[in-house]
Formats: sequence, C-alpha cells, structure tokens
Amino acid sequence: MTVIRPEYKLILTYDIRAEYQAQYNQFMLGEFIPGLQALGLYITGVYHTLHGDYPARLTEFVSEGKETMRQSLENEQFVTLEDRLKKYTRNYNRKVVKFRNGFQF
Repeated sequence: MTVIRPEYKLILTYDIRAEYQAQYNQFMLGEFIPGLQALGLYITGVYHTLHGDYPARLTEFVSEGKETMRQSLENEQFVTLEDRLKKYTRNYNRKVVKFRNGFQF
C-alpha cells in the first residue's frame, strides 16, 4: 500500500444513470480507480446521497502535489477514463481543491 502526504483533492460529483448501474460499478472498480492510481491519484472516499437535491455520488481522489494533479488531469489516460465515466453518469462535475481532512464539497 502506498503512503502519501495529500496536498490536493479531486472531487467528482454525478448521478449514476440507472440503466448503466452494473456497467458503472464494473468500470469504476476494474478500470477507473486503478487507472487513476497509476497516474498518482488515490481514492480516499466515496459518498452516496440518499435524500435531497444533491448529486447521488461524490468521489474523492488525492495527490501529493499540485504538479501531480495537473499532470494527471492532462494525461490522455485520464481524459479517456473521464469520457467513459461520463457515459455512465449525468450531471457530472469535477473540481480540484486544496486538501483538507474530512468531507469537502
């Protein structure tokens, strides 16, 4: 297991398309998460909204530095994986914030 000192957090929010739930789950576990880890982005949390007018899913990844985050987001592999994720979701949004322990939105 890799131990890192997180400095930046990538926050992805979206709703999962009901008709793609199974494909989404398989893609996330089999390709998306391992692909981002290979780029230096490590998953730290997944949250699911049960009630309210908010995105159904919030997923967090962290990086050790700003440059790692920038290079990862500009990498062709990330762009390809993100495009595939968008096919399984709607209301997709991403943002990068300075890392802080705990839930960030």
